[in-house]
Amino acid sequence: MTSRLNPDDQQHVEQYLQLPQNRVERRPFRPWLLLGVILIAVIGLGLLSRLLSYLTL
Repeated sequence: MTSRLNPDDQQHVEQYLQLPQNRVERRPFRPWLLLGVILIAVIGLGLLSRLLSYLTL
């Protein structure tokens, strides 16, 4: 991919990205874990909603 920056600006960006505080190792994205967390949150909120409706009626 070509950059739209001029070479001098591109060099500054590369130097910035090579600084130790900007080099963070990230874990791989796990879509099944995200789906599980969302499902647990939706089911939990649904159960809480049913409990509150039972207590108020």
